Amino acid sequence: MVRIRTKREIDLITTSCQIVADTLDMLSEHVKPGARIIDLDKKAEDFIRSRGARPAFKGYLGFPATLCVSVDDEVVHGIPNDRVLEDGQIVSIDCGAEKEGYYGDHARTFAIGNVSLEKRKLMEITRESLMRGIAEAESGNFVSDIGHAIQSYVEGFGYSVVRELVGHGIGTELHEDPQVPNYGRPKQGYKLREGMCIAIEPMINMGVKEVKTDSNGWTIRTADGEASAHFEHTIAITATGPEILSKGVELRG
Repeated sequence: MVRIRTKREIDLITTSCQIVADTLDMLSEHVKPGARIIDLDKKAEDFIRSRGARPAFKGYLGFPATLCVSVDDEVVHGIPNDRVLEDGQIVSIDCGAEKEGYYGDHARTFAIGNVSLEKRKLMEITRESLMRGIAEAESGNFVSDIGHAIQSYVEGFGYSVVRELVGHGIGTELHEDPQVPNYGRPKQGYKLREGMCIAIEPMINMGVKEVKTDSNGWTIRTADGEASAHFEHTIAITATGPEILSKGVELRG
C-alpha cells in the first residue's frame, strides 16, 4: 500500500533525513586514506544517538551495523569491519535513522585520496542521474519516469544500471511501497501523487549490470569487478514539485 503523508508526517521524516545528512557531513572529514571502516561506523552510531534517534539499519533483517559501507566493486550492503580505506578507492556510505517512528535514508559515494578520472566521472554521472531522477518525481508522473531518466542518462556514458536493487517508499517503515527502479520505460507503473515520500537511489556500474552476493549474505558487488557508485536522497512529492528532505551542507547552501 502506498501511503500519502500529511505535512506533520513529512516534517517528521525530514527531521530523520536531516540527521542522516548531518551524519554523512560529519563523516566526510573522516573518510580518507587510513580510516578504519569500523571506526566510521562507530562515529555514525554515536552521532545518530546523540541526536535522539536510532540507527535504522542496525538490526534490520539482521544487519549488524549502523552504516552500509561499500568499496570500489561493492555496490551496496558492505558490512563495516577492520578494513582500512586506501588511496584511490571510492566508497559508498548508506545511512538510515529513525526518530519518533519516522525514517530517513541517504547515501553518498566518496573519493578516497587521489582517485582516477574514470572513477570520478562515474561518481559525477551517478550523482547527476539522481538529480535527473528527482526532477521527474512530480505529481502526475509515473514511477517509471524516474527510472527512465536515470537509465537513459547513464547508459549514454556506457555505464549500466543495477536491476536487482531499487529505491522505495519511506515513512513509518524503512522500506515501503512503491518500489522505485532506476530503469524502465516512461509512463509505466504507479502514478505519483502529492504527499508521497520516496527514496531514489541509483546504483550505477562502470561495467556490466550483473551483480553477485558475497558469502556473508549481504555484500553485493559487480559481477565483473568494475567499480560501482551509489547516491540516494529521500524526497517528498509536493504541489510545487519534488522536495529533497536529506539535504547536506552542499544542498543547504
